[in-house]
Amino acid sequence: MTQVTQVPEQADAALQPQPLTVPAPVPVKRDRRVLRAVLRWTAAVVVFGAVGAGAAYGVTQQTRGDLPGLATQEDGRWEYPALALPPLPSGAPAAFADSNAREEHFADLRQLVLPAPKGATEDKALAGQDGWLSTSAYLAAYAEDGRSDLGLSAKEGGLRQVTARGWTMPDGTRTRVYLLRFDTAAFAREHENAVSDNGATLVDAADVEENYEWTGEGTEVPFTSLHVYDEQKPYGKEQVREAYIQSGDVLALVVQSGRGGVAEIPFRQTVVLQNQLLG
Repeated sequence: MTQVTQVPEQADAALQPQPLTVPAPVPVKRDRRVLRAVLRWTAAVVVFGAVGAGAAYGVTQQTRGDLPGLATQEDGRWEYPALALPPLPSGAPAAFADSNAREEHFADLRQLVLPAPKGATEDKALAGQDGWLSTSAYLAAYAEDGRSDLGLSAKEGGLRQVTARGWTMPDGTRTRVYLLRFDTAAFAREHENAVSDNGATLVDAADVEENYEWTGEGTEVPFTSLHVYDEQKPYGKEQVREAYIQSGDVLALVVQSGRGGVAEIPFRQTVVLQNQLLG
C-alpha cells in the first residue's frame, strides 16, 4: 500500500480548499426537483469546503467518519488539490433542473475531470488537443475486438465531446479518467449498456466482474449511477479496476491499474471524488 507523508496539523489548516463558487441559479419553476438541485450544489460547497488538503467527503480528513480502513494518516490516501465546481454559462440551467429535459451539463467538460494528485506524473498522451480527446483515442482503451461496436454506439448516440486525464504515481499505479458527453442522458446510458452487452473489455483486463459489495460513504451521489468492476485473478503483473459513472448526458470511465493489485483506498478516493464532481 502506498505510504504518504504525515501532514502536521498546522499545515493541514493552511491547505484547506477554498469554498466552491455556486453558479447563480436560472429562474425556473420552484418545484421539488429544482430545490433538490439547489440543495445538491449547496451540499457540494459544504462538503468540499470542509475537507483537508487533497480531497473531499472525508476521504483525506484527519477524522474521516464512516469510511472503513481510514484510521491513520499513512493509509495510502493521495493528496488531491482543492476541488472547485466550474461555473455555468450565463443563463444555462443545472443538469437536473426541470427546464433541462435533456439533462445536459453546460459547464466546461474539461473542468469536470478530476485533477491529478500531488506527486503524480501526468500522461501527456491523454491531454489531447486543447484538452479534447478524439473518439479513436478513447476507443483505444478497449480491446480491439470490441472497438467497432463501441464506435458505432458512440456515433449513434451523438457523442459530442471526449476529455480525459491520466497520471502515474511514484508506486507505479496508473489512473485514467475519461468523460464523454452525449446528445442526451438516454444515449449516455445506452453507451454504458453497449459496453456490457457487447462484452467489451479494457486492454489487459479480459476477465472482469462487477463488484456488488463496493458500497459505503460517498459512493451514492444524487442523480448519478455508479458501477465498479474488478479484474479477476490470475491477472498477471497488473490488476485493472474500473468504474463507470453516468450523470445526465455525461458518462465517466475511471480506470486504475497497478502491479500486484490496485489498492482499495486510493481507488475509492478517486472514484468518489469524480462521482461528486459530476453529481
